[in-house]
Amino acid sequence: MANIIAILQSKVHSKVIKNSFWGLAGSLTQTTFLSLFYILIARHYAVEDFSKYLIATSLYQMIVAFSAMGLGHWFIREIVNVENKSELAATFLKMQTYFGLFFLVVNIILALALYENPIVQKLSILFAVNIIFDNIIYSIKNINIAQFAQKKTVTVLSIEAFVKFGVACMLFVYPLNIVVLTLLLVIIRFITLNLFLKIGSADGINLTGFWKTKLPLSYIKNILSKYWPFAVIGSAYIIYWKSATLIISKMLPLAAVAHYEISFKLFSLAQLVPIVLSTTLLPKFVEYSKNQDMEGLKALYNKIFLFSTLYGLFTFTFAYSFTDEILPWIFGEKYAASAPFAKEMFLTMLVFPTSLIQANILIALKLEKLDMWFNINSIIINTTLCLIGLSIWHSLSVVNYSIFISFAIFHLSQDIVLLKNKLTNVTHILMFVGASACIVLVYISLSKIISSSVLFFCLWVLVGMIILLFLYQKKKELY
Repeated sequence: MANIIAILQSKVHSKVIKNSFWGLAGSLTQTTFLSLFYILIARHYAVEDFSKYLIATSLYQMIVAFSAMGLGHWFIREIVNVENKSELAATFLKMQTYFGLFFLVVNIILALALYENPIVQKLSILFAVNIIFDNIIYSIKNINIAQFAQKKTVTVLSIEAFVKFGVACMLFVYPLNIVVLTLLLVIIRFITLNLFLKIGSADGINLTGFWKTKLPLSYIKNILSKYWPFAVIGSAYIIYWKSATLIISKMLPLAAVAHYEISFKLFSLAQLVPIVLSTTLLPKFVEYSKNQDMEGLKALYNKIFLFSTLYGLFTFTFAYSFTDEILPWIFGEKYAASAPFAKEMFLTMLVFPTSLIQANILIALKLEKLDMWFNINSIIINTTLCLIGLSIWHSLSVVNYSIFISFAIFHLSQDIVLLKNKLTNVTHILMFVGASACIVLVYISLSKIISSSVLFFCLWVLVGMIILLFLYQKKKELY
């Protein structure tokens, strides 16, 4: 017993465990305050002003996702192998600053080329300034990950999230127009950057005067030529969702932007569980793959696949049953019209959790470049369907169904690769597609004649009873 306690204590005090704990705790804290900030500004501003804000932030988020070039993975791997860690950290910061300056210009050019509305242009230019700050902060965050100093990152970013929430609360006492609010947010980000430089970097890493470090152009070219796939993988997800926002802003009324982004806000909260689950399981997948234990990998994959499938069905049925009440309550009556579009978007939750698990299986099998091409293909399919569909049918539903179709094709592409690697079979794939489709179609049909809340409760009580019966049978077989 004493040995077990000692082992548990050593695990709790492990640097890796502590680092992971602070990363998760920070994400939850920041998500809470930033979600409250988002809700408050949505309730405060008119739909049109809020939509202009969302357009500017979507363009900025797309650019900033690409601006770091995904080099955090490269840096974390490299810093372990060098003696002069401060020099490499300073080089990384300076390189990211250059990228930030370049993509700041890109952001401004795109904003002026795509939009004639002066408010959208002003907001986009203000947010573009943030790209430089974000790239430097991105560098320091990765330094902290490499040096097991996530606690410092969490502290600074939690302070920033709380201050943003405070600014949103202030709007109900001292109303500010949307441009002034955005200017305040840029100032807050600049203060956050200075906090990182002063107190937020890992011990033993000196970042003072990083801009004086020599950084030949040939060095940058060499790094980018070797590690460019990281830029695609790291930015694909943001580009996928935010490109839809930009298409909507050009082809549909401004209100459609708000409906889409509010739907996505709920969707992004539902994503947290599968994202954390898939990230946590990746090391185990890698271990099985490294040991060439394909049977063990297949057994774990099947268990997690079943859980992920049930989670996807649960979130879809929950959204379908309750978004009509939830959205007006959270965001105000002016966004009651968002509910039907949120239900459509949650169709993608039927395939999203399992696709994340399968993506990590591909990475464990060292097929990450294939996963990268699947992501690119998904973006192309989604964008093409959106553009063609919206030119025929001017409805936000086109975007939601395009997202679902592109994700379904993404999932099927993964299935084919896993089938070739004998980690799944045709029966498993058909059972997943058939069972999901039948449950969803029956659920939607029954919801027209039965109260949605009653239907939801009955379905998941039934599922719970089936799971308990299955576990009971398994236990009987063991004894």
